[in-house]
Amino acid sequence: MEKFNGYLYIDGGVCAAQGFRANGLNCGLNQKKEKNDLCLLVSDTICDVAAVYTQNKVKGAPILVTKQHLCATKGKGQAVIANSKNANTCNQDGEEKAKRMCELAAKALGLQTEEVIVASTGVIGQVLPIEPIEAAIPELVKGLSYQGNEKAMQAIMTTDTIEKQVAVEFVVDGKTVRVGGMAKGSGMIHPNMATTLNFITTDLAITTEIMQKALQEVVQITYNCLSIDGDTSTNDMVCVMANGMAGNKKIVEENEDYKMFKQGLYIVMMNLTRMLAKDGEGASKLLECVCSGAPERETAIAVAKSVIVSPLLKCAMFGEDANWGRILCAVGNAKAEFAIDQVDVKLVSLAGELLVCQNGSGVAFSEELAKQILKEDEIQILIDLKQGSASATAWGCDLTYDYVKINGDYRS
Repeated sequence: MEKFNGYLYIDGGVCAAQGFRANGLNCGLNQKKEKNDLCLLVSDTICDVAAVYTQNKVKGAPILVTKQHLCATKGKGQAVIANSKNANTCNQDGEEKAKRMCELAAKALGLQTEEVIVASTGVIGQVLPIEPIEAAIPELVKGLSYQGNEKAMQAIMTTDTIEKQVAVEFVVDGKTVRVGGMAKGSGMIHPNMATTLNFITTDLAITTEIMQKALQEVVQITYNCLSIDGDTSTNDMVCVMANGMAGNKKIVEENEDYKMFKQGLYIVMMNLTRMLAKDGEGASKLLECVCSGAPERETAIAVAKSVIVSPLLKCAMFGEDANWGRILCAVGNAKAEFAIDQVDVKLVSLAGELLVCQNGSGVAFSEELAKQILKEDEIQILIDLKQGSASATAWGCDLTYDYVKINGDYRS
């Protein structure tokens, strides 16, 4: 297991932190019986909860119900129930169905309905059948396990091709603390929080208010710097649950313990962001754009995002074409003020490093080396504005023929 700066990567995903159980199964929403489509995540004790949601004006019923519940409990919760295959969005009975999912889970767990968070992902505009969910609840609850993260993870996957889980442990107030998460998402992802379904757990003791602050700040430099296809989904959220079972003195202010937690949260969310980008629908390459030398971080973020969202750039990366003009064009489209005639651009991968643009103009380079660099499945695009000390990173993927194929028959 890798350890750095006091943080150790561990296994377990959302079950890595003390006191969290999970399970997943196929209830019949997905006709492929081997594919889980319903999951439950439960803490042994009540949690402080922080969350951020999609900014799309169209919001799925689960988002609306979750907001209502967290408002009613003043940021407290103890369980999450989530399904795939059906987004339960744009349906007249959507909120009724989302609330019913919470009621069913709460009754089976001995909780209050408002202590349950609900999420759905899948096709928009199709009525969600509640009967298979209701029938599956007893088995779902019975199978809850402190090692159930794999089954839960599989239940929220749609067009995902890989599982996305990560967890770290570190020390706060002399106590070992763990933060773990799972994410789903492959398409309809664009940097405008939220971007996917993401559930993060921790056994840290921290107030909802201070955890919400950390989440909102970390989101800006992780999920909000992610784009697959330029579409912001309707159902997405990031939810962080803290049950306090690590036994540390509860964090109520921005002290050193808070900074340790915030960094741990960043590590988990940054890694999940990279996994989401690499597993973009039809993607063959992970693209990471690092903008440095900016006058302030906002400018760096704007530039890095502008490059990552460019369809022309994404196509060039798929074609392994070092068309640096498309990169500079995307830089120039950023909604920020800076001098374009000072900008340097490099392409980097395991195959090497290549300067393709200096001071806003092209330079001679080896097309053969460029081809080798772009053949790799992880490519860095380094932008140096040379106009300050701020930096930021954005993540995305190439645009391939398979993206069109996947989305051409998504409902099937």
